[in-house]
Amino acid sequence: MSCRIAHFLYHVRMPLTDIDRRLCELIDARADQLLAQLVEHVAIPTGHNYTTGLDQYRDVLIHRLSALGAVIEHIPGEPRPQWLEQPGAGSASPASQASIPPVVLAKHHSGTSPSILIVGHLDTVHDPHGSFQKLNVDRSAGIAVGPGCVDMKGGVLIAITALEVLAEAGVDLNWTVLLNSDEEMGSFHSEAALREAASGHDLGIVVEPALADGSLAIERMGSGQFKIEVHGRSAHVGRAFADGESAVNKLAQIITALSKLADPDHGMIVNVGPLQGGAATNIVADYAACWGNVRFADAQKGEQLAVAIDAQSTSADAMPRVVVHRNWNRPAKPQTEAVRQFAQAAAATADDLDQSLPFASTGGVCDGNILQAVGLPTLDTLGVRGGNLHRPDEFVELSSLVERCQLLAVLLARIADGRVRIPAR
Repeated sequence: MSCRIAHFLYHVRMPLTDIDRRLCELIDARADQLLAQLVEHVAIPTGHNYTTGLDQYRDVLIHRLSALGAVIEHIPGEPRPQWLEQPGAGSASPASQASIPPVVLAKHHSGTSPSILIVGHLDTVHDPHGSFQKLNVDRSAGIAVGPGCVDMKGGVLIAITALEVLAEAGVDLNWTVLLNSDEEMGSFHSEAALREAASGHDLGIVVEPALADGSLAIERMGSGQFKIEVHGRSAHVGRAFADGESAVNKLAQIITALSKLADPDHGMIVNVGPLQGGAATNIVADYAACWGNVRFADAQKGEQLAVAIDAQSTSADAMPRVVVHRNWNRPAKPQTEAVRQFAQAAAATADDLDQSLPFASTGGVCDGNILQAVGLPTLDTLGVRGGNLHRPDEFVELSSLVERCQLLAVLLARIADGRVRIPAR
């Protein structure tokens, strides 16, 4: 039985209250404003750790959150492991503490309602100096195409708009908005802030875009990064080939072994690339390295991959010598009972608004993995609908700006007044 069918069996349609209808009306009235603001936000380039754009976009959002009475806190980002830096990565890999973006916490406390942590990221994957720079609206097709419009400037916009209409309608809610700027690079700078914030809230919402068919992701694979370095011995290829120890050859053997670890049908993925090694064709390479990414369905499979990759390392006096660096920074995000209950509440709210919110699983990862690893029940695809993420034809469905904003606002109102109960962890 699919999750979607199970959802219909559990849900009895709940009439919309006056507050629910008021929220929807307020958001309907902002339809043109939502699109105009998305045009403005998308026009601010925030890819590749572009500090100027990130600072500008961050200030725009802080201004709106401050107007709601939120207390703003800037948390310095943590340095990320140096071994993650790849040749030619350029501005995508900050090299100094000065270039590490801060994490913003906007805290709003009101009454005794449950506390909700809403997380959004400001960064995109798009070149801040490239040709893909603005939102092009095609009303006849019902979409708009632009960098980061769906991942995730549309989601951030509807989250802040939902909080504004909740305040306008007089709904008391305890909320914290966390905005980070390095999610697309793995959230290494902001992971500590995410974990600390998660520990102090009842429910988590990450406004990542819906899956391709509009589904809500209720479970995600985990993810990790690794680098393998091989130190060999250089030699002249023609005069002393036998005296050399090729780091490239050893790395090739290791990559072949790693390829055999991949078993996607059983929840284990291993991908290697990029590669580095060798200075010239007539020199036996004394250094080679590869970077890679793993995905795993659960903690046990993550540990299985960790053991196998760690086993490639050698002793310090070996020749060639192999050094393994590894960080499984985003744990798997399983469908727990608390997540299932929260997801059913969201899907029930969607039904009451004549929307559809089917459930699905995905191999993608996001900050929701980190929040739930701390124990916070988290839904992380309540953002807008769209597609072609990370591509120069990334698009957002225009209707989803209003629809998903209404869904989020009504869901938060139901949490605030107790119609949605906080699931036991």
